Amino acid sequence: MKFIIDWVARVLNDAQTVTLVLLLAVISAGVLLFGRMLAPVLAGLVIAYLLEGLVRTLQRLGLPRQPAVIAVFLGFSVFVVFVLFGPLPLLSRQATDLAQKLPDMLLRGQNYLASLPEHYPEFVSSEQIAQLITMIKGELAGLGQSILSWSVASVFGLITLIVYLVLVPVLVLFFLKDKARLLDWLHQLLPADRALANRVWRDIDQQIGNYVRGKFWEVLINWAVCYVTFAALALEYAMLLSFMVGLSVIVPYIGAAVVTVPVAVVALFQWGIGPDFYWVMGAYAAIMILDGNVLVPWMFSEVVDLHPIAIIVAVLLFGGLWGFWGVFFAIPLATVVQAVLKAWPRAAAGVAA
Repeated sequence: MKFIIDWVARVLNDAQTVTLVLLLAVISAGVLLFGRMLAPVLAGLVIAYLLEGLVRTLQRLGLPRQPAVIAVFLGFSVFVVFVLFGPLPLLSRQATDLAQKLPDMLLRGQNYLASLPEHYPEFVSSEQIAQLITMIKGELAGLGQSILSWSVASVFGLITLIVYLVLVPVLVLFFLKDKARLLDWLHQLLPADRALANRVWRDIDQQIGNYVRGKFWEVLINWAVCYVTFAALALEYAMLLSFMVGLSVIVPYIGAAVVTVPVAVVALFQWGIGPDFYWVMGAYAAIMILDGNVLVPWMFSEVVDLHPIAIIVAVLLFGGLWGFWGVFFAIPLATVVQAVLKAWPRAAAGVAA
């Protein structure tokens, strides 16, 4: 007990540590309490943070700040328009077509399972298959109710999407254009004695920036490579499956394993067990191996090395707190925690920044 009291006393006697704790508490509480309401603002801030790297690159090439912001923003707008009128409609059509064919695929899968006891009686029995089919039907019934609920709420989702399409680009433009003014205003609100907080931020700023920008490009590269590969192999729903593969890299280790299932299922129902199925799965495995052993080490060489257990715990924890954005930022947030823990002993010991 005395140890805890002494530790709290040391923390409270160090103004820089108190400042750091208060800043972390305020930011965390703000995201938890107002994250959904301020989602467009947070999305705009994240995108502006992504685009800031391109703005700085143009500035290093000699272009003034404001023309660089305009050029990057126009490029971002063109990219958004391309996605909205290019891959997005194809994704929607393939998702709709797959949903329509899903009952037939499920029936074929059920018939295949029912035939297993005849071919492999020493491994499975009819009772086990019947229990498995009943369990799958129950899960599918729950999934169907979720899809129905989502379709009822789709009108509100469409309204939200329209709001995002209008607000987010405007916010991105102002975040980039008025960056210096906003930072000056923010500095006026922060305590003067914040050297420790500044040091922690400097430690994590480059790490987070590299990670978020690198992850964005990793998603696009995997999406493009998988689409070209699946289309060349004539796999159905190539755009939809490649998009899922691209998004899967957001969740390290877990994502690739999960997306393997729909890729294998579609290939299996399209061709059955045969050369075409093996070609698709082999190509997919090769892409994942190249991503994990070539692309990721090259793009994330400057990111803090985290143990796989720490990454999985971060994905589960922050994903449970903040959903998709928590999963996306799990590793950057884990980096923040690591940076704070590294600085904390020095702060607790009263070391000046």
